[in-house]
Amino acid sequence: MSTVHTLPLHLRFGDEDSYGHVNNVRYFQFLEDARVQLMSRPAGGVCFMDTVDPDHYTLVGRQEIEYLAPLNFSTVPAAVDLWTTAVGVSSFDLGYAVRDRIGSAGSVTSAIAATTMVLVSRSTGRPVRLSGTQKDILGSWQGEPVPFRRARAR
Repeated sequence: MSTVHTLPLHLRFGDEDSYGHVNNVRYFQFLEDARVQLMSRPAGGVCFMDTVDPDHYTLVGRQEIEYLAPLNFSTVPAAVDLWTTAVGVSSFDLGYAVRDRIGSAGSVTSAIAATTMVLVSRSTGRPVRLSGTQKDILGSWQGEPVPFRRARAR
């Protein structure tokens, strides 16, 4: 199985701003939509979201995006490529590439991005350890670091 998952992104005409391209703020919604789709898909028979019990949830701890080219409205779905770049004790990093067309070898990458997600206890508000099953699922999506032009500070 490929570690990079490509998810369709159906653009709306209203995603474009007065400059005639998709507004930069919309990209964060695209990342969230792709993340929720992937985490709700079975991986080895289990969805990541099904492994998160009611006393826990995942929160965004950090997001970074680098815009590379304008993305314009089209009735042809765009694409979000998504993969895991790191798995820690209570957090994990995801990498993304937003492309203008799904299923096209000639598509243009509009943005690359990274998100750090943290598993948190609802009752204490503190980070908690990822389970072995959660780490296995995330590990099955493992790919390369996001190729930002400027390296992320750690």
